[in-house]
Amino acid sequence: MTEHRSFCFWPRLRRWLYLVHRWLGVGGCLLFVLWFITGLVMMYVRFPALSEAERLAGLPPLQLEGALLGPDEAWRAAGLPAFPVARLRLEMLATADGGAEPVWRTADAGWPITLSARDGRIIQAVDVARATAIARRFADGAEVRYLETRERDQWTLPNANAFEALRPLHRYAVADGAGTELYISAVNGEVVRDTDRHERGWTWLGTIPHYYTFAVLREQHTAWRQTVLWTSGLGMAAALSGIAIGLLRLRLRRRYRNGAVTPHRGWMAWHHLAGLAGGLFVFTWVASGWVSMNPGGWLARKAFPPAALQAYVGERGEFPWSADLLLRLQRAAGGGLREIEAWWFDGQPMLLLADGAGRRYSMAAVEGAAPAPSEEAIATAARRLLPGAGIARLRQLTEEDRYWYGRRQPVVLPVWRVEMDDAAATWLHIDPANGRLLASSDSDARLRRWLFNAAHSFDFPCLLTHRPAWNGVMWLLSALGLVVSASGAVAGWRHLRRRAARR
Repeated sequence: MTEHRSFCFWPRLRRWLYLVHRWLGVGGCLLFVLWFITGLVMMYVRFPALSEAERLAGLPPLQLEGALLGPDEAWRAAGLPAFPVARLRLEMLATADGGAEPVWRTADAGWPITLSARDGRIIQAVDVARATAIARRFADGAEVRYLETRERDQWTLPNANAFEALRPLHRYAVADGAGTELYISAVNGEVVRDTDRHERGWTWLGTIPHYYTFAVLREQHTAWRQTVLWTSGLGMAAALSGIAIGLLRLRLRRRYRNGAVTPHRGWMAWHHLAGLAGGLFVFTWVASGWVSMNPGGWLARKAFPPAALQAYVGERGEFPWSADLLLRLQRAAGGGLREIEAWWFDGQPMLLLADGAGRRYSMAAVEGAAPAPSEEAIATAARRLLPGAGIARLRQLTEEDRYWYGRRQPVVLPVWRVEMDDAAATWLHIDPANGRLLASSDSDARLRRWLFNAAHSFDFPCLLTHRPAWNGVMWLLSALGLVVSASGAVAGWRHLRRRAARR
């Protein structure tokens, strides 16, 4: 009786497989063609963003002459509680009269604060006149033209969480021949994004259609997220059903009458055979894109609370800001200094100097020499960050590995990796030159690294260290995916035309 029921059930299941693949595949193959082509574009041009190197290069040179308020002094002069954040940045901010003033900016606070280093004045509004001067200085003196002030547009979508609190934004066109546009915060004058004609044009052929980041849709976060989840989910169903049907129709031993392993001809034969060769890749590629949307929140990114970050840096006193320290900074800068970052680590005041070329130098504020936190200091800070957790392993990496690597920007090396034995299996990556917490991950984040980064972008060390090999693999697999999807789209379209003609 059971065998009879199974025998009767199989034709129904097989019919449903064909129906699902046929009707989902018609639209799914068109989406696959779109995703593979735009994915190839994204290999070379990403969504416009202001890189750290561009940000530093656009800042005016730091002027350390005269009286400057230290971090604690500026905080008190502004009437704020004493230095409540772990890190502050000192940089120059252009003024409407063509000059510039030094300002302290919060580097890791939940809400951005900008204070004048001259008098502690809180800067919380930047008008068009001052923003124009900032844009001109950032553009190295090139002529700039004010365009508009608005909350967001196609190039400053709500996913730009790094500057969500700095809206609205002034937009400027730069007369540099490249069609550059700058976005400057109307809150504190930070340049938060730059785009050029080349980036904008290729992004319309890459990131925007790939992730559906059209402004009208992306502004509606729930609708956009559900669109990505459902289209990729249905794409997974189309690919998986296609793999099953492809295997059912394949004959390697008892071949079809013409000696072929497939019963199809023309476009359908291409679709059948290419689908067998690349179907698994197509499925895992679409599935990894679905995982990137974190369905159900099961691989959500986790951040340390501010109190934990405060505990990490240890006890703090008054930051030793003095005329002697300014003289040492001037000598170390050599005239090219753009930014000074101040924070505490292991009870010691630290400075990180950055020049216009993006080079960074660590300095102990008291001794004036390069700091060298000990291994014990690193371990102690890690325990303060996660009280109650022990250290399972602590080692220093001198080269990139599967979890510490950079695709487009180099990572800090050497780096301490501190593997904690807490429930989340947290890993910390800490700069050995100054104790900065560079990044953290838990078991979910590392699983996501394999389910998304590896499966979608093929971020394998053996390929990343040999970029031509990575390019070749991505082009080969994308071409295979395009053959599968394009042949399926053509075959599906012809099938629909025949059905329409019969009707």
